[in-house]
Amino acid sequence: MRADDTVECHVLVIGSGGAGVRAAVEAEQYGDTVLVSRSLAGKGGCTPMAEGGYNAVLRESDSCVLHKEDTIRGGAYLNDPELVDILVSEAPERFLELVCWGAVFDRTDTEEFAQRSFGGQRIARTCYAGDRTGHEMMMTLLERLRASNVTVLQEVSVIDLLKREGRVVGAVSLDAAGDLSVIHADSVVLATGGAARIYDISTNSATGTGDGFAMGYRAGAELIDMEMVQFHPTGAVYPYDARGRLITEAVRGEGGILLNSKGERFMERYDPERMELSTRDVVARSIHREISEGRGTPRGGVWLDVTHLPAERIEKRLPLMLEQFLAFGIDIRKERMEVSPTAHHFMGGLRITPTCETTVPGLYACGEAAGGVHGANRLGGNSLAETQVFGKRAGEAAGRAPSRGIRVDSRQLDSYRRKIEEFREGGVNPAMVVKKLQEAMWTGAGIFRNVKDLEQTLLDVEKLSKKKLLAQTPANRAECFTVQNMCLVASLVIRSALLRGESRGAHVRTDIFQSWDAANSPYGHTYISHHRAGIEEKKVPP
Repeated sequence: MRADDTVECHVLVIGSGGAGVRAAVEAEQYGDTVLVSRSLAGKGGCTPMAEGGYNAVLRESDSCVLHKEDTIRGGAYLNDPELVDILVSEAPERFLELVCWGAVFDRTDTEEFAQRSFGGQRIARTCYAGDRTGHEMMMTLLERLRASNVTVLQEVSVIDLLKREGRVVGAVSLDAAGDLSVIHADSVVLATGGAARIYDISTNSATGTGDGFAMGYRAGAELIDMEMVQFHPTGAVYPYDARGRLITEAVRGEGGILLNSKGERFMERYDPERMELSTRDVVARSIHREISEGRGTPRGGVWLDVTHLPAERIEKRLPLMLEQFLAFGIDIRKERMEVSPTAHHFMGGLRITPTCETTVPGLYACGEAAGGVHGANRLGGNSLAETQVFGKRAGEAAGRAPSRGIRVDSRQLDSYRRKIEEFREGGVNPAMVVKKLQEAMWTGAGIFRNVKDLEQTLLDVEKLSKKKLLAQTPANRAECFTVQNMCLVASLVIRSALLRGESRGAHVRTDIFQSWDAANSPYGHTYISHHRAGIEEKKVPP
């Protein structure tokens, strides 16, 4: 794409993970659809990296009622019940569609779909393809995408949404050479994933920088529960360059146990009923406490052990884990894995309706970019299901929206040209800002939080956001915009954390005493936008 090129379409989908590709495939049935990927379609984002599985009610011993109860209990009762209803009721049909499209999931000896146990769920309902479930789904979705008429723009970074007459009517982007272009659209779907890369140790790929949150906020959309950041309990500790790499919950689902440096199965202290299959927030806090109280390994982790399992089971059910650790010189069939918590998933995001509409006309959101489905803590296996359930809904709703033909004034690009000129004349390396941001967030807004650390971290982030970034080449321009987005998202997380004066799910305040549990909390969602910020209070019956 050359400088100042324009693209016209009915629906623009930003993001090429599981939710974005599904949204584009659905939207294309209603009009010209463009899918923009800042990396290569299907290669970035979290879906192809997701190992564990897809939650779906498929057996008579299970029910949507049970799935909903588990999801809301796991989410510390902060979930939007209507969105949860949609997730649990539509997940089975979306799963079977993937199978019809060619996805191959593991089956039992009787040819039923195999389902494993995941944390916080009373029923084994997590469907899987070994420990490469997300990859299998993504390859299937990409085949569907190739068979469609969707226009795919790869290695193009959307840097902002464009508005006119109070509506989102497109976006401005930079191609791989750093040239500006405009995409006009009647509807825009944000499927940009989360922002765990604002933390020092993270499972996310390089694209998990929260650009969708930042762009939505600047466009005037309201975001909810941005303080709810999930730290996956088990990220790799060793070697150093693999820090934070996801060790799938499937390892614990298959019978893996957690041990401290004393050889104690320490989850007995924290959740003796569910043990290693407690919810992720509980397991992450438990591991963190064991480490901080001196019962961690020499490298600052705990042990995750599957050596008691049959070697054949590990080879069949956990082939990717086996392969990854063998590359590190560790045979998990005979040796324990060293793990610690790692930033993983954003439960908060843009506020959406059941049809994925945000609070700004013309703008839709799905997948991790949207909030409300998972509440204060996500159950493993629910996010892959979410990509398909709400990706389909977002694509359909955006596609069905009327064609309005509203186009932006070319003068709207002047501010972006000025910013690019500022980046050309800046003096600060963007990578340095990212490093300092990640360290500040890990230290001051991590698993355990208090008002003093949060306020200091907010000051640190605000200082970083004012740095004069340098784009050494035109190709570095998008990086500078991304760093500014990361700083904005970090500030939204901290400001939301300060609003929630309680401990709940993934958000733990060590400086607050509360007399209630999650089920009886007087609070609902935190909310934040250009226009207002606060926390919802539940109405108490007279």
